Amino acid sequence: MKNNIKDSIMANSMRDIEEFKKHIDKIKSSNILVIVEGKKDRNALESLGISNVVELSKKPLFQIVEEIAGSNKECIILTDLDKKGKELYGKLNSNLQRHGVKVNNKFREFLFRNTKLRQVEGLGSYLEAL
Repeated sequence: MKNNIKDSIMANSMRDIEEFKKHIDKIKSSNILVIVEGKKDRNALESLGISNVVELSKKPLFQIVEEIAGSNKECIILTDLDKKGKELYGKLNSNLQRHGVKVNNKFREFLFRNTKLRQVEGLGSYLEAL
């Protein structure tokens, strides 16, 4: 019985690793814009080979939204999964969609459901740990 449970856990873990890598590969190949909170988050994504990253800087949120909407039809919002990150996500998501930008939530939802990861800056080390 114990081996069946252990095998099941290992199979789920391997499936999660593969799905994680598929998400990263899709983001890289599509060159979709990824919005993150800060420099460490940007560095974590760049270490995974994702280069089309925008940091939420000291600019007002409405200005960032207008700049993104002016040059992108779709984006991914990867703010942290803590209280502040969720608030930022909510504001960005509604404002970007109001400006006609499609927000792709697939990777964010995968991270939230299938990992214990709550901060984007930990993506690289999370993958290494697996």
